Amino acid sequence: MPEETAQSAIDTFISAFNASSDTYVIGLLSQALTSDVVLWGPLGRSEGIEAVERFVLDIRRHPAGTGTMTRCSEVDMPDEWARYEWAFVTPADGPRLTGTDIVHLRRSLIDQIIVFAGEPKPSS
Repeated sequence: MPEETAQSAIDTFISAFNASSDTYVIGLLSQALTSDVVLWGPLGRSEGIEAVERFVLDIRRHPAGTGTMTRCSEVDMPDEWARYEWAFVTPADGPRLTGTDIVHLRRSLIDQIIVFAGEPKPSS
């Protein structure tokens, strides 16, 4: 699968976090994800596009205010797996969250998302 295809799905997924209204979130996710997508996130494992929608809406409703999600690295894609770094910044110098997502693609859509929030701690 070409990296451009993966990048398109990833960028559409990220755009759901930045949609002008909550009503657009599910439409954007439907363009990027399979209906049976599996999300491995900070709160555990969940399945289905509706679960990812809840995850996105929760982040959109961050207590510090509506933030902006950006992809801040190139998409690195060996075969059907891809990874990229992201940042979520809230308004007025509020909290900044960063991390790395690893996604698996099936038929040009994301069917698995593994979210690594924050930076790994140095080994001791």
